[in-house]
Amino acid sequence: MNQKKTVQQQIPKRILSSLISSVSAGVVPRAGAPFIAIGRRDEINAFLSDLEMINEGGGTMRFLIGRYGSGKSFLIQLIRGYALERDFLTADCDLSPERRLYGSGGAGVATYRELMKNLASKSSPDGGALQKIIAKWIFSIQEKTSDDIRDDPERCASALEMEIRRQLGEIEFLVGGYDFSRVIREYYISTVRGDENRAVACLRWLRGEYSAKTEARRELGFDVSTVIGDSNWYDFLKLWAALSHRMGYRGLLIFIDECVNLYKIPHRISRENNYEKILSMFNDTLQGRAPYLGLVLGGTPQFLEDTRRGLFSYEALRSRLCDSRFSVDGCRNLVGPVIRLARLSDDELLALIVRMTSLHAQNYGWEPRLSSDDQVEFLKSCLNRAGADSMITPREMLRDYMTVLNILMQNPEMTFSDIVNKNPSLTGQPESEKEVSVKSEQEKRNFDPDDIDF
Repeated sequence: MNQKKTVQQQIPKRILSSLISSVSAGVVPRAGAPFIAIGRRDEINAFLSDLEMINEGGGTMRFLIGRYGSGKSFLIQLIRGYALERDFLTADCDLSPERRLYGSGGAGVATYRELMKNLASKSSPDGGALQKIIAKWIFSIQEKTSDDIRDDPERCASALEMEIRRQLGEIEFLVGGYDFSRVIREYYISTVRGDENRAVACLRWLRGEYSAKTEARRELGFDVSTVIGDSNWYDFLKLWAALSHRMGYRGLLIFIDECVNLYKIPHRISRENNYEKILSMFNDTLQGRAPYLGLVLGGTPQFLEDTRRGLFSYEALRSRLCDSRFSVDGCRNLVGPVIRLARLSDDELLALIVRMTSLHAQNYGWEPRLSSDDQVEFLKSCLNRAGADSMITPREMLRDYMTVLNILMQNPEMTFSDIVNKNPSLTGQPESEKEVSVKSEQEKRNFDPDDIDF
């Protein structure tokens, strides 16, 4: 009883309602994921070790592989929350036909724009943190200036600008670093002078919203040699990672989900160009050329293993990501770049059912009419379906279970047994012999030889 009260005190109503709605619809909740996190301890520990490596100035890249509904996107949101708590910057996006890693017509830079829109920090966990992290960094530099300089506005502004130039000067030697540093400096100067138009133009440049250099120069009011586009957007992610550490954060973690959309690209050359981009990212992070940057790509087994259209169709990636010939069935290797999500154990699935029952009751303020035996019976009914012992996913199980809870809540006269017995698909039992025989008799009476198409 005390445990239940503790859970109720920890979850705000807004987060709880969003959590229940997301799970009921089979959608990964963006907030509140830790409240329903069951299992995946080894995977979480592997990612936490990556965070420590990133904090030390290294780079990491992981491929999170699992079937639809197995928990890839959920684990990504969970790790994203852990990274924010540990003072990392994070950015996440889902690939789509309009967003790719490489593509003409803005398909590549569209991914960068989505990442910048979802850029998050500990104080802005829902995204939109670009402007805030720059302002926080400038304020922290200003706080370090001496009191006698701070009292003189002109000297303070001059000293602050020199310190910003000094810190940004360390990343100017990187690809795109000169323009990147200058735009950030001009953003600060424009903010101090109250030039809102130029400040907005600087933010637009940093978000990759200019498609041509002439347009950028006209709105910025100064010369830039490049704009963020399809061919160079990844270089600017490395710049943000390097700058994040100088801003006082521990690094930048990028999550790119739904990579199966790359597998679905029909044109071989376009698909291989995207795989070439993945290879470049992989080499950069593991060879130390992307400090303070972590990359996590989520996809299905087909995206990874298909030798015709998946990553394994690209020999350079296959040789890096395939299992070693010394791999042993049943033994997991979570140190390598590929993490395969196994099915949750029966005990973990049952614990997930119990957890969701408590949260559903808390959200709607009712007492579920289910016993522990009913919850066990529901899990058995899910596992009785053909192939469910190895293929069942938390998404499909939870969607069915939330439907049962919703029916019980809205129909007080019904019991758990009533719902299960009226749905043969839930019980996993075949239709009765009487029903089968009745259908057979009806089919015989309705049979007409003239209906056969020769």
